[in-house]
Amino acid sequence: MVIWTLLTLQVIISHMKLVSHDLIAMPYQWEYPYLLSIIPSIFGFMSFPRNNISYLVLSMISAGLFSIAPLIYGTMEMFPMAQQLYRHGKAYRFIFGFSAVAVMYLVLVIAVQVHGWQIYYSKKLLDSWFTSTQEKKKK
Repeated sequence: MVIWTLLTLQVIISHMKLVSHDLIAMPYQWEYPYLLSIIPSIFGFMSFPRNNISYLVLSMISAGLFSIAPLIYGTMEMFPMAQQLYRHGKAYRFIFGFSAVAVMYLVLVIAVQVHGWQIYYSKKLLDSWFTSTQEKKKK
């Protein structure tokens, strides 16, 4: 939720021109579809009250589509800028005085871990719910 909130604020602040573009850079293209990454969390929370397997499956599928896929695209989109920063030490976009590429790669690494854990633990929960459902049917 924190990463999503920060990216949402970046998009809103940059488009409303609340601060200078020197302070907050314009969002990369991958950030717009990544804003849909709130959908898997909503489905996940909707699955909890009655152990609803369908919502949990939708959460896992949408996590791959709306979370992991934009992050992979973002890695590829920013790679030439990261390469230029590494080779020549030149950055053209900044977030609070730091290179936007460096900051966003840090965000990407954290986001991939968080969404990977989300999918992993959703799978564990799905297996547990499915097993308990099968045991109830046998009785």
